[in-house]
Amino acid sequence: MFRPVISRLATTVQRRQLPLVSGSRAASTLVLGEHNGKEVSAATLSAVTAAAQLGDVSLLLCGKNAADAVAHAGTVSGVGKVLYADTEAEGYIPETITPIILASQEQFKFSHLMAPATSVGKNVLPRVSAKLDVGMVSEITEVVSEDTFVRLVYAGNAVCKVKSNDDVKVITVRPTNFEPAAVNGNSAETVSVEGSSQDNVKFVGQEVSKSDRPSLSSAKRVVSGGRGLGSAESFDMLNTLADKLGAAVGASRAAVDAGYVPNEYQVGQTGKIVAPELYIAIGISGAIQHLAGMKDSKVIASINKDPEAPIFQVSDYGLVADLFKAVPEMNEKL
Repeated sequence: MFRPVISRLATTVQRRQLPLVSGSRAASTLVLGEHNGKEVSAATLSAVTAAAQLGDVSLLLCGKNAADAVAHAGTVSGVGKVLYADTEAEGYIPETITPIILASQEQFKFSHLMAPATSVGKNVLPRVSAKLDVGMVSEITEVVSEDTFVRLVYAGNAVCKVKSNDDVKVITVRPTNFEPAAVNGNSAETVSVEGSSQDNVKFVGQEVSKSDRPSLSSAKRVVSGGRGLGSAESFDMLNTLADKLGAAVGASRAAVDAGYVPNEYQVGQTGKIVAPELYIAIGISGAIQHLAGMKDSKVIASINKDPEAPIFQVSDYGLVADLFKAVPEMNEKL
């Protein structure tokens, strides 16, 4: 009498091993890749990991003189095809990138269009979804099935499961929730694609901060400061600590709004989402907007003179002390 149950269980296991499908066609995903001319970004590799859970993966790269990046993309595990648009894509202007994505979609009929939830992905994919007249699922943290995804709402305090009934799913992926795909010598084919850009939009320029420290978004260690530091000059001791630890420097929104550090340092709901192996919060109270950007860190250590500071509730290690005494002592001993 148990045989039918066993049979159904076996069938269920077997089905889970098959590629997920959308309607009558096998699921296939186009990932918008970001690169520096030499290699694709770590955030893109995380998006590939998410896309690989859905089926076949194609990786789209745009830009002039990107042969090295295209070659690197072809070696990424899980990528079956690299689409390359040899066109001016500096600044990743949506009016330039969107037509290329739409042309690729028209040619290959992807079931999913995906990008990492970076400034580029958040800028381009909403325009793509509007052009396709479909809904968009933003910053997913988990792939449940080919039409169902998990994302966080209310600054990370609630988990929302979203199902999309659109024929084409347009999705951004929170990179910190997916391990970067391995670069293991895969050999994906390269296909050229084209798309017409808008003549009324022109890239003028951008100011990029240069630093010898790791990128804040992908650093394994992050040292962040808050309004408790009191001034821009006080961040110098955090810079020293970060250099000794080989860490990136971050900041709370309050510190950014006060003018202590530039906007690109901001960690939180309206800044960068990070999940390093070690996150050190110094002079940060722990507002919910900040916690939303760093609470997935593997180890969190905090320094604050207020023993009731909310940051201690999410910390693995906490030091109730005057940061102006504690941080110099740390710098001296390291």
